[in-house]
Amino acid sequence: MTRIDRRRFLQFGSTAAALGFTADGGDIAAASSATVQGPAEETITMSGDGLGLTPPESAGLLARLAENPGIARDSYSNGGVVEELEHAFAELLGKERAVFMPTGTLANHLAVRALANGASRAIVQAESHLYNDTGDTLELSNVQLVPLAPGRATFTLDDVQALLERTAGGRVARRISTISIESPVRRKSGEAFDEAELDRITAFARTEGIGTHLDGARIFLQAGFSGRPVADYARGFDTVYVSLYKYFNAPSGAILAGPRALLDDMFHTRRMFGGGLAQVWPYAAVAMHYFRGFPERYAKAVAVSNEWRQLVDEHEAFTVESIPSGTNLFLLKVRHPDLNGVRDRLARQNVRLPGPLGDGSGFRLGVNESWGRTTAAELADRFVRAIEE
Repeated sequence: MTRIDRRRFLQFGSTAAALGFTADGGDIAAASSATVQGPAEETITMSGDGLGLTPPESAGLLARLAENPGIARDSYSNGGVVEELEHAFAELLGKERAVFMPTGTLANHLAVRALANGASRAIVQAESHLYNDTGDTLELSNVQLVPLAPGRATFTLDDVQALLERTAGGRVARRISTISIESPVRRKSGEAFDEAELDRITAFARTEGIGTHLDGARIFLQAGFSGRPVADYARGFDTVYVSLYKYFNAPSGAILAGPRALLDDMFHTRRMFGGGLAQVWPYAAVAMHYFRGFPERYAKAVAVSNEWRQLVDEHEAFTVESIPSGTNLFLLKVRHPDLNGVRDRLARQNVRLPGPLGDGSGFRLGVNESWGRTTAAELADRFVRAIEE
């Protein structure tokens, strides 16, 4: 079996430390496991988009945050720390206004509803969350979703124009009011919508007076891998949704950002749909805590993950398989007869893996900010020890 020189790993680690790729020792840890040993804040969780906080960890963090006199409660999801969070997201996304939503499902629905401005059709990806997981927008908002590009993350401007021509030639007029794009696409293992097509489609929509919405639940993750600022992605869209729980680690919640003319009175519609929760300051406080400095922390995690992939790929027991046009998800194929044993040995080194793939070939891993708690060399060395013990 090919071995990687551990001294070489340590040399890589020294270089990484000099570049700032060291553990950040954040306030709150990744989710713990019965077999993970050592402080939770040092655990590297190699799956999922966020830290996967346990109930005790979430409660402990919230108790500490609540002692801050700057944490003011809201009233029916308005004001207080909720308003502070809205302002922070609006500024970073380059939008005039942002509104808290209790779920991403509601954020997407109300964005399309507002952009449609009446009975119409909205173009979506066939693989999108909006099309598959929200029960449509027809019954509640009289907006029919028209899916494009089944099996693909990206539809093209040609696809859009062909649909518009077909719609215009129908026997009953039915306008296309909105185009919604999800990126990255979870049903395609985090594959990003082609950026050139995205820019072409949003530019075309502006000239045609068609509203555009970005389901950017994970857009901060995509930005971490592409190096393109989130505001640059959001710029071409009228509205954008960002999740608060996936990697900002709130128990729930979402942000919908866009123009004031569309969102200033959105709290009325939110309440009409049952989303005007009496108090959501706990969600906003936790999200605000992790929002601060997230792009920098995640950039460190991405750098560690990229170097780590190169290192482990040198060992004959490991093969890294990337997702085409992917973001934070990838496959690690492991040639070993006992993957659960490898997983347990890594857990004893404060590295938490998901369960093995169904075919027993390895693991599907996800890069979250916990990867920035160590160096690529140290993390690769732990994998080698787990294989060779």
